[in-house]
Amino acid sequence: MAKAKKNNDKEEPLETQLWKAADKLRKNIDAAEYKHVVLGLIFLRYISDAFEGLYDKLKRGEGEYAGADPEDKDEYKAENVFFVPEKARWAYLQSRATQPAIGKTVDEAMDAIEKDNPSLKDVLPKVYARGNLDPTNLGGLINLVGNIAMGDAKDRSADVLGHVFEYFLGEFALAEGKKGGQFYTPRSVVEVLVEMLEPYKGRVFDPCCGSGGMFVQSEKFVVEHQGKVNDISIYGQESNHTTWRLARMNLAIRGIDSSQVKWNNEGSFLNDGHKDLKADYVIANPPFNDSDWSGELLKKTLTPYPALIIIGGIRTGIMKM
Repeated sequence: MAKAKKNNDKEEPLETQLWKAADKLRKNIDAAEYKHVVLGLIFLRYISDAFEGLYDKLKRGEGEYAGADPEDKDEYKAENVFFVPEKARWAYLQSRATQPAIGKTVDEAMDAIEKDNPSLKDVLPKVYARGNLDPTNLGGLINLVGNIAMGDAKDRSADVLGHVFEYFLGEFALAEGKKGGQFYTPRSVVEVLVEMLEPYKGRVFDPCCGSGGMFVQSEKFVVEHQGKVNDISIYGQESNHTTWRLARMNLAIRGIDSSQVKWNNEGSFLNDGHKDLKADYVIANPPFNDSDWSGELLKKTLTPYPALIIIGGIRTGIMKM
């Protein structure tokens, strides 16, 4: 039986096109390492776009921005926008994408951003000058990310970039196989947990938050049910430092306050880094990629709570307190 012809008139989604192009540029770099290269650039593009948007308003100096200094860091802090130094702005980096030293330029940009934004300290990747990342491929990747949200999508750049970031997290988790479960819970599982929990308002806590997918989905749930995003606040912890960095970037690109998402180097899930927290909701997915995660020790902890459900044969804590 002949295979049905593909409909070439139907264009692939933007994120799928970008993933295929980015994966071609990966060459011989492991997905576990390459994800920091790609996701770091997407994050950099996002904060640069947000900065430039406010910069233009400050420069025009109209209305409430009359007399404002577009290079004053406090102006950006007041509107929860990251300040991006001149040599870290996307236009500057893209103009140098074909230069042999582009890797060093990007690493220096990441350093500069962290210095001007204390909340990003030790969060951004500085992996671009490494020998296994070819400058030509890096330049191609910068130009690829630079084309995100062009044309009709430009006005909704933050939404587009956020969606691409989330899609790439999932694709990298698939590429890494079993190890990908350390930083990413499949979206279908996250959606089920959040829909059952219904976190309309209050404090939401994830004791092993990975890259922050539970928090992103909780905010989406509130918006989709005509609630107010400001009515919920998030708390989390993650034991893997590189995964914690991904979570901070993932939340920042969504405009979600991640100040209470901690790196718990003593371990997470079984070790409480928010001992004084009185959470309204606790939502978590145990490390299903690891059979030896000490789940039996959790029975005593979960006993007082009214709901403990099983999803896919995995004991998963979902508590409404």
